[in-house]
Amino acid sequence: MISSLVLVVEDDEEIAALLEKYLARAGYRTTKASTGLTALTHVQRLQPDLILLDIGLPDIDGFDLLTKVRGNSTVPVIFLSAMDDSTDKLLGLKLGADDYVTKPFNPQEVVARVGAVLKRTKGIAGSEVIRHDAIEVQLDSHLAIASTEKGRIELPLTATEFRLLVCLISSPFKTFERTSLLDACLPESDALDRTIDTHIANLRRKLTESGQDGYITTVRGIGYRFARSTGV
Repeated sequence: MISSLVLVVEDDEEIAALLEKYLARAGYRTTKASTGLTALTHVQRLQPDLILLDIGLPDIDGFDLLTKVRGNSTVPVIFLSAMDDSTDKLLGLKLGADDYVTKPFNPQEVVARVGAVLKRTKGIAGSEVIRHDAIEVQLDSHLAIASTEKGRIELPLTATEFRLLVCLISSPFKTFERTSLLDACLPESDALDRTIDTHIANLRRKLTESGQDGYITTVRGIGYRFARSTGV
């Protein structure tokens, strides 16, 4: 089996080399980029399985780079940042990042985060197809599809968003607490409960953009449930 390819986007050569060393020890293939432009080229040509993305790049802000990547790819992304600020973390997650690691970090922790995110991305096995109204989730092919008047539309979900959708759609009408969704979708992360709100907002927006409004209902003070609202 071919090992997963991790793209390390980091302009500090020592940090990049250290990450590549530890990732290689863990059995991953790696490639690196020191600029955002090079990273975009690698994403298009190499189609990595995961990106470790430094926010402070010399030519483009990491947040802007992630926005460009999300324009045509759902590849999992873990931010690397010297900024330990909850606002920056939430912004990264809102833009589609799957996890966030603050510098200075233990490289073994980064490798563990990489493994956890890849497991979430590829670990949903089986040939089962789950449907609720106009939404369909194909577990084996990792696809989420919305049926519309114009046909079937594939939803461009990140790994975490897909995991959330699987959790919600598997038990429609059930109210999930934020903590239970966090445990199900980001079990190895140190993210706060409110981080789920950001991922839910992104998932809800993508459903709305496909013409599927009202599926995710906010239960005040508790969390969320998946059921199309009455009259929608």
